[in-house]
Amino acid sequence: MKSEIRDVDDVRIIELSGKITIGTGDVKMRELVDRSLEDGQKKILIDLAGVSAIDSSGIGEMVACYTTVTKRGGQLKLLRLSPKINDILHVTQLITVFDVLDNVQEGLAAFK
Repeated sequence: MKSEIRDVDDVRIIELSGKITIGTGDVKMRELVDRSLEDGQKKILIDLAGVSAIDSSGIGEMVACYTTVTKRGGQLKLLRLSPKINDILHVTQLITVFDVLDNVQEGLAAFK
């Protein structure tokens, strides 16, 4: 999995691409979120537009990241889900847990 991080005002955008699967991207995603919190970033957008696959381990890490950020007084939102990831979140009912946005402008506005 590859990642790019950028900050827009007080929002950290983590762009992920590749696979978020056990042993591949799940740990990397956790590290990126933890590093963002350590950097003092409490508003985090995870951009999943480039993610080609996610498994139960990746979904589990996503939920764990959400829980960690929320417990530390922050907010984590998901951005640009692929149809496959959107389907998985609907089937698992996790779509009701996450704020899901369609583009960066919507994502940034959601934190205001």
